[in-house]
Amino acid sequence: MTIETSPSFGPSDPSDPSDHAAARAALLDRPGLTGRPRRAALARLTDDWLAGLLAAAGAPSSGVALVAVGGYGRGELSPRSDLDVLLLHDGPIAAELPERIWYPVWDAGAKLDHSVRTPAEARAVAAADLKAQLGLLDARHLAGDGALTAALRSAVLTDWRASAPARLPELRELGRERAERHGELSFLLEPDLKEARGGLRDLVALDAVAATWLADAPRDGLEAAALRLADVRDALHLATGRATERLSLQDQDQVAERLGVLDADTLLRQVYEAARTVAYASDVTWRAVERVLAARSGRGRRAGRPAFRFTGAGRGTGAVARGAVARRPLAEGVVEQDGEAVLAQAARPAADPVLPLRAAAAAAQNGLTVSYATVRRLATECRPLPVPWPDEAREQLVTLLGAGEAAVPVWEALEAEGLVTRLLPDWERVRCRPQRNAVHRWTVDRHLVETAVRAAAMTRRVARPDLLLVAALLHDIGKGWPGDHSEAGEVIVRDLAARMGFPAEDTETLAVLVRHHLTLVDTATRRDPDDPATVEAITKAVGTLPELELLHALTEADALATGPAAWSSWRASLVDGLVARAAAQLAGGGSAPVEAAPSAEQERLAVEAARTGAPALSLLAQAEGADPGSEPMGVELTLAVPDRPGLLGTVAGVLALHRLTVRSAGLRELDPIGAGPVLLLSWRVAAEFGELPEAARLRADLRRALDGSLDVSRRLAERDAAAPRRKGIPTPPPLVAVAPAVASATATVLEVRAHDAPGLLHRIGRALDGAGVRVRTAHVSTLGAEAVDSFYLTDPAGRPLTAGRAGEVAAAVRAALG
Repeated sequence: MTIETSPSFGPSDPSDPSDHAAARAALLDRPGLTGRPRRAALARLTDDWLAGLLAAAGAPSSGVALVAVGGYGRGELSPRSDLDVLLLHDGPIAAELPERIWYPVWDAGAKLDHSVRTPAEARAVAAADLKAQLGLLDARHLAGDGALTAALRSAVLTDWRASAPARLPELRELGRERAERHGELSFLLEPDLKEARGGLRDLVALDAVAATWLADAPRDGLEAAALRLADVRDALHLATGRATERLSLQDQDQVAERLGVLDADTLLRQVYEAARTVAYASDVTWRAVERVLAARSGRGRRAGRPAFRFTGAGRGTGAVARGAVARRPLAEGVVEQDGEAVLAQAARPAADPVLPLRAAAAAAQNGLTVSYATVRRLATECRPLPVPWPDEAREQLVTLLGAGEAAVPVWEALEAEGLVTRLLPDWERVRCRPQRNAVHRWTVDRHLVETAVRAAAMTRRVARPDLLLVAALLHDIGKGWPGDHSEAGEVIVRDLAARMGFPAEDTETLAVLVRHHLTLVDTATRRDPDDPATVEAITKAVGTLPELELLHALTEADALATGPAAWSSWRASLVDGLVARAAAQLAGGGSAPVEAAPSAEQERLAVEAARTGAPALSLLAQAEGADPGSEPMGVELTLAVPDRPGLLGTVAGVLALHRLTVRSAGLRELDPIGAGPVLLLSWRVAAEFGELPEAARLRADLRRALDGSLDVSRRLAERDAAAPRRKGIPTPPPLVAVAPAVASATATVLEVRAHDAPGLLHRIGRALDGAGVRVRTAHVSTLGAEAVDSFYLTDPAGRPLTAGRAGEVAAAVRAALG
């Protein structure tokens, strides 16, 4: 938008600096003139002044032009912006001509960045200096020979497009260096509006990328973000009277008042939201650029594939349109293409409300991000999740959080399109909320995500990694509500946990963790550790040893995610000591979990297996929380087999061959007719890619594997060897430990905690079989992407293992898991 400057604001004599200064002051004081209209009016006023200076300097009518470049070239001037001006000429000019233009500008107090060049010189400087080239991309004619300016603009754009393959990586590196120096605008209490990541410089870079015609940024919300940042900079200039870009704490109240914003916190939230829009658009754009440049390097064309073309916000499954490319399956409805997770061609977003979480989890677990167009499509086509959530949705959220660092860009993509707030409505109150505490590095919402990232590295320390990760994500959800945020958070998390489908017992645990997430560190640093009342305060808060373990891990993850000043070896030692005392008080005798009585169907299968000496099984498909008529997502498999070595690993291997993921499993012995023990295996499994195997085929393969005609291990090895190698993400190493003897009086309990992977239970079962021990009972759980398993072992005579023997078995399992 261009605002014509009123004649009363124009200087009567362009060479008189006081006239221009008075006109400029009158314009800035004009009531109701703010934002972009004021910047445009200020640019027009300056244009007229400089044009008058060129004429007064006696410039020839041809062969000389005055050109605005950089920010001034874009036609918008903030109150204290520099004037970037090029005096362009195509032949000799009078030596005094530039001085007749520059000196009045300096006398007026304006900060001037000036140069005098021929078109050839300007192009040569641009070829050597990327920043100069970027400035020339915004060249705008002010006065003089317009054809000279037009020719330069055309040449500069041609040069820019021709040099784009070399210049774009350099431009991206400049952005990375700025981000390292100035940080991320979205999280800084005193952000640099121009240089920080997500700031005004990044908007210039996005326009430069668009000028290459190779890629373009997603435009939704980008213009509004640019206007917000520019308006805040204007208000900052006027409030301080200086050409500053740093929104300092002492200036934020004045800037908020000038903009008519409620307070400084509201101002920062608006700035953060704008910066996130810019940063996300930058991420999407640079990924598109990388794909384009990779294609142009020859790899794509040598393979006979056409070059990439960025498609923006279209309805396709990826941000790049191209010919046939490899699409590797990641999960049901999700495939990998060009280094991103996109929707499979058969995906049905409108009928699959879990798809956003499934796509996000699959992407994060494979170290990918979700393509821009895919996230857009998920946001527009997917229905909200039913309440309470189906089990799969909860498991996929835990899987996403368990990916650690790899979850952050995926979470940002979901948040950019409003999917996070749709999943967790209370997230809106903490989104972009600043924390005015020097200890905190992040806004409230990003701190919650960072805490989950830290907690993902601690999942081996707790028996319920799913509760740890969800508590980490929600522990500060009460910030933004009146009163103690821990108390408010307890109320909120009870509602959220019920919404997410957690059972009552787990909901209570989450509420305890959120309510007391500061209790350990506060008590350890402020109370006498030797006072029995100190330990009692902790045991009353948590009540059980598993809850204490969870609270300990959450406390550490929270502190590490806060910032360097929030955690130290001294604090860690105090908390560790307090936890050790509380654990000793909470510890007591244990036993194997009490098994429910076998159902009538289980007893029938056990009797059949005992009488026939052959396996008996039943399959029951279930559609978890889905609409009637939807495809089944889970299978309850019950298998009764006369006791024999290697049974657990063999059955698990067959399930892995059929791409069935074990969500939970149980194994126990029955003797229904007194003819000898029958092992009863109860499995809850899900199809990896949504299609369940035929029951008859699964039954046949189980029998073949049990009679030895199907070599499960060889088939799995062949499939793994044929599968494409994917880098994946770093995960904590497996934990294999022998539980204390009090865990069971009749068996040795081996606990295994590991990142879930195809064939994991098969490898564990083979290792136990190879060690010559009997698995009397097993309890297997997959919580998100983490397996938490317990195996009750005896020797062949049915006795608990000796300490030495138990250690050997643990070592064998550890070796099998790598």
